[in-house]
Amino acid sequence: MNQFHRITGVSERLGIAAPTIYAHIAKGIWPKSVAIGQRARAWPESEIDQMVAARTAGKSEAEIRALVVSIHEARKQAK
Repeated sequence: MNQFHRITGVSERLGIAAPTIYAHIAKGIWPKSVAIGQRARAWPESEIDQMVAARTAGKSEAEIRALVVSIHEARKQAK
């Protein structure tokens, strides 16, 4: 089962502030959050793991953008 993490948990795991994560989303280098309730949003742990692995592997910004696109496409396919 996939766990979901809200912005605070993601921020703590990555060691960066929430505004930086939102800036990464705006640049297309971090996936958008998903709705987990009427007013709650979070990220699936598996997607966080993919992003951390890509950054750790030294992927370029273009490669990370492509990963974000593939994550968003996979979400659409899962619906």
